[in-house]
Amino acid sequence: MPVHSGAPAADRPTEPDGDPALPTDDPEPARPEAALDLDALAARWADRAALPAMSAEQMRGADVRAQRQGVQGIWLMEQAGTAVAAAALALLETTGRRDHGLLLILAGPGNNGGDGLVAARSLAEQGLGSVVVLVGSQPRPQTRDAARNWDRLDGRPLVQRMHAATSRDVGILVNGLDRAACIVDALLGTGVRGPLREPIGSAVELIRRGRAAGVPVLAVDTPTAVDLTSGEASDPVVRADVTITFHRPKLGLNTRTGRALAGRVLVAPIGIPAAADPA
Repeated sequence: MPVHSGAPAADRPTEPDGDPALPTDDPEPARPEAALDLDALAARWADRAALPAMSAEQMRGADVRAQRQGVQGIWLMEQAGTAVAAAALALLETTGRRDHGLLLILAGPGNNGGDGLVAARSLAEQGLGSVVVLVGSQPRPQTRDAARNWDRLDGRPLVQRMHAATSRDVGILVNGLDRAACIVDALLGTGVRGPLREPIGSAVELIRRGRAAGVPVLAVDTPTAVDLTSGEASDPVVRADVTITFHRPKLGLNTRTGRALAGRVLVAPIGIPAAADPA
């Protein structure tokens, strides 16, 4: 099977020990002409959704153990971001918005944002344009893998990059918000306690405003401000139409509050070996 062009060979383990149909090795979901809707994509990843749910801490542990076993973090991010792109295409197909306009990808400064950056690159390779907004005080992502994927967007004409360092910067995005094809929430991958810091709080309010205007929302890993273990939500919080989480279902998204805020949940394989899971 072809390898995703954005994933250098050095970033991939020699023999991935995860699911046989990892996102970068599965060309169908990432092709606009494949026209997979959410039902078809969920069926493709049904084996993942059927696994026992895990907590945020267990997921972090599995990630760490996978990297100790030789699976590089940048490769896991490539899988996750490619899966996000596939979910975005399926959401656009299901909602009839594939030709509606650009995607708005709101990326936080950490690895959750990095998944969104990979998604933007994957979508661009399929001919879909996006506006990628790095939301945070620093002009570059704050983790090594996310920063590398920020740099990989250099020179891509279908990707418009912006930096929103303040709530005022975020507010500028209101103009034309209702014309976005969809909004990708890649701000924070875990829940937070207490009020959200700026400019993240303003970005969440922007997502809420866009959804109220009829723009579908795809959350990466969890809707921002929803705790992946408890399902508890801070305020403000993102309410998504679809949430894509990775490797295994998450306990927090199975709670009453988590389900209400996550919308439809997809569980994508990203190549974490079963041996990295908690005993």
